[in-house]
Formats: sequence, structure tokens, C-alpha cells
Amino acid sequence: MQFSTQEKTPQICVVGSGPAGFYTAQHLLKHHTRAHVDIYEKQLVPFGLVRFGVAPDHPEVKNVINTFTQTARSDRCSFRGNVVVGRDVSVPELREAYHAVVLSYGAEDHQTLDIPGEELPGVVSARAFVGWYNGLPENQALAPDLSCDTAVILGQGNVALDVARILLTPPQHLEKTDITEAAMGVLRQSQVKTVWIVGRRGPLQVAFTIKELREMIQLPGTRPILDSSDFLGLQDKIKDVPRPRRRLTELLLRTATEKPGVEEAARQALASRAWGLRFFRSPQQVLPTPDGQRVASIRLAITRLEGVGESTRAVPTGEVEDLPCGLVLSSVGYKSRPIDPSVPFDPKLGVIPNIEGRVVNVPGLYCSGWVKRGPTGVITTTMTDSFLTSQVLLQDLNAGLLPSGPRPGYTAIQALLSNRGVQPVSFSDWEKLDAEEVYRGQGTGKPREKLVDPREMLQLLGR
Repeated sequence: MQFSTQEKTPQICVVGSGPAGFYTAQHLLKHHTRAHVDIYEKQLVPFGLVRFGVAPDHPEVKNVINTFTQTARSDRCSFRGNVVVGRDVSVPELREAYHAVVLSYGAEDHQTLDIPGEELPGVVSARAFVGWYNGLPENQALAPDLSCDTAVILGQGNVALDVARILLTPPQHLEKTDITEAAMGVLRQSQVKTVWIVGRRGPLQVAFTIKELREMIQLPGTRPILDSSDFLGLQDKIKDVPRPRRRLTELLLRTATEKPGVEEAARQALASRAWGLRFFRSPQQVLPTPDGQRVASIRLAITRLEGVGESTRAVPTGEVEDLPCGLVLSSVGYKSRPIDPSVPFDPKLGVIPNIEGRVVNVPGLYCSGWVKRGPTGVITTTMTDSFLTSQVLLQDLNAGLLPSGPRPGYTAIQALLSNRGVQPVSFSDWEKLDAEEVYRGQGTGKPREKLVDPREMLQLLGR
């Protein structure tokens, strides 16, 4: 087969610069020596949930940023921040300009509880809370009121544990992380002493991992509250479960049922804060204070389990319990949004319907990450998933299933954006902002002080 030089340069566009977007780009550049990849991002800064989701006290998880930076610096890769696909430029316009388009924009919304009282002040999505302390611009006005002594977190995944940990960690342990100064100020004033982490199902169905649980158990100045009756008969059941689940459950079981040693007992006796897991409880209603202005408590339906293994369902027993609290954080999952009317979307599953990453009935359109498979898994899961999508795309390219002629790529999009008054931000622009953040952090011994105001960022770039 004879290719002209033009046709040997596939122009590929990736929407979203979180792990899914970067891993897709990385794989494409590695396995095709001529491909050019443009990464579009609606924020002014790259890295998605690595920057805005990973907890500030987990800096080691953010090391993937080094790999992503290598990818972004490749002469065949360009970062285009501050461009909202679906508003500033449409997906059909991208498909027209590129040989292939990969949607990797993740899950930007949170699952609602759909219960009465959800709109009361004091009910906050865990997603917004995490965005707030991690410097996501759209969440900076959140100003959570931490003047109550009890907080309830609905959901038992890693995000729920992150939120509980940030609420209960002594402030001096967070001061040297990249948590924002504004969040630090609020956390120093916090009155929260007890955090309940509530789940519909039982100890065998929790969604957090052992690492996160261990951190909670060892959290300075706090003690765990677990009800040993929740764990009755569990010892026999865990023989048959897969090893990671078994180790996690054994740790829960020991924490709930064994008497702590002398040292641990002394540590717990001095603890001024506590956290507990409440099982078999499903949120029914958030109850207001008499003046109707705030959260006073949450009404939980008591549940029992039906079915076996991972597929067990929580069924209400008809009994309820009111748990007094001044703050409710809902951590029942993230949710993807449809990006553009031209792209099929399954609102029930919250994903773009796809087969192995190929968007159903739209040739040349692909997806990877959470918008492809739903908001579950860690960064490595997303890596594998993105590599698979990129493999499928390269197979289609080699099989001649993608447009064969040359495509203009960014040249065409740049003209559209410029007409629409959109000013994209490049990776070298980001490196200027990055240097400024690191500089601002130096004074207080932090790895960085995040910039949270897009206008200030543009100003720093001389826009």
C-alpha cells in the first residue's frame, strides 16, 4: 500500500485531560510513530481528578503527573486548555477536523439522593466538598459550615473515607500538603468531632479499599466506633470470598470485636474525635431544624440484605432511625453528563453506549475512562481501559476504517475558536502557572499553593 506523507499523519483528538485522556494519548503516540494528538480540556489546567480528586494527603498517587507531563511535552502532542467541547466547539466540528475523536471527559456530576430535604443548607455532595478542598474553581464558593459536632457521610467508598479523613485529620497534619489555604482556614475552625459513614448494605459490601481503611483506623487523635453485632456470623462467611475482600473484612472484624492492646487503648482514650461505620441504613429524608434553615438530622430506613455475594440488595424493613447531625455529605457516586446532542448517551447508566470503546453507530468516535464504563475503579483501571480504546482505534486506522485523506486537525479548530473569542491555554502556559503555584507554596513549606481563580490565572498569562 502506498501512503502519501500527509496520510501517514493521523490527526487524533482527545477530549479530557484526566488519566483517561492522558493514557489514551500516551498509548497512541507510543504505538503510532506519526500520529498527532490534541488534548482538549475545559479547565485551564490539566490532569483532571489527579489534581482535583486525589486527596491532598496522598501525594504519592499524584506521581502519575510526571508521566503525563512527558506525554504533553512530546512534539506530537498538544494540550488545549480552556476549551469547553459542546459549547466552544461541537463534537461534529471535531470529527470533521480529525481522523478520530476520543471522548475521555470523565464523570463531572454527582449522583443525587432524590430524597426530601436534600436541598437544605448543610447537605453537600462529597464531589463538591473534594473539589472545594482540592482547588477546583467551580467549587470555591462552597464554604461548608463545619460548626456542628456531627457529620454524616452517605456512601462507603474511598471518596467517603477521604472526606471523613480530611474532616478528622488534625489540621497541622494537612498544612504541608497541597490542600488550598482557604480550605485550611475553614478546617482549622471546624467543630466536627464525630463522623458517621453510612451504607445501605453490610460489612461484606463496603466499596472502600484496605489502604484507606487502615489510614482511618490509624488516624491521629481519633478512634473508631464499630458495632460488633453488625459482624455476627461474618467469620464463617469470609472463608469463600476473594482475598482482597477477605483481608479487608478481617481488618474490620478485628477492629470491631477485639479488645485493643494497652498502647492502642491509651491512644483511643485520649482521642477527641471519632468515626464510625453504620451499616444496613438507607437515607430516607433530611430533617430540618425547627426554623427550617438547616439540617438537624437524617432519617435512615433500616435495611436487610437479600440475595448472595456482590449482588445482594438492601431492602427496607419498615423501621427507621433518626441520626442527629449538622452536615450531610452525599458520596453515592459520580455521574457523567451528555456532552453534545450528536453523541449517543445512556442516561440510566450514565455512559456513552460503546463496544470496546467504539461509540455505537458513530464511526471514528471513541470513548475511554469513566464515560466509557461508569465511574468506578482507580487510576490503574483507567490506564488499562484507555490502552484498550487506543488499541481499537489503531486497529481501525490500520484496517482503513477511518477517513483516508488528510485532515486539518487543530488548524481548522483554531480558526473556529478564534472567531468565537475563545483563548486556549497551552501546556507551556500551564507550566508557567505550575511554577507560580510551586513558588507560592514555598513560603509555607507546601509542595504548591493552587491557583483557584481562572481570571487570576489568565492574568498571570498576560491575557
